[in-house]
Amino acid sequence: MTTIKLDHNTVMSQLEEMERALKEVVIEPFDAASLGDLKLAFTELLLQREESIHVMAREYIEAVSKNIEDTKANVTSLKEQDEAITHS
Repeated sequence: MTTIKLDHNTVMSQLEEMERALKEVVIEPFDAASLGDLKLAFTELLLQREESIHVMAREYIEAVSKNIEDTKANVTSLKEQDEAITHS
């Protein structure tokens, strides 16, 4: 039989490190004012793409954050189940 070892403290520490790293992910918004009164098809496309990038980045950060929280809950649940099995 194969033994799977899960060090709860190590995993939780790594997940917390991931959370800290995720908080450092910042994409500065494009300064549309720097375009001045320039109104070209390209500038409009540029602004749309910049907005799209920010939306995708925000959604990605939210998804990763949710995955980290779910993983924390699952790891804790596994630890509790293991403790319940060993104490019975």
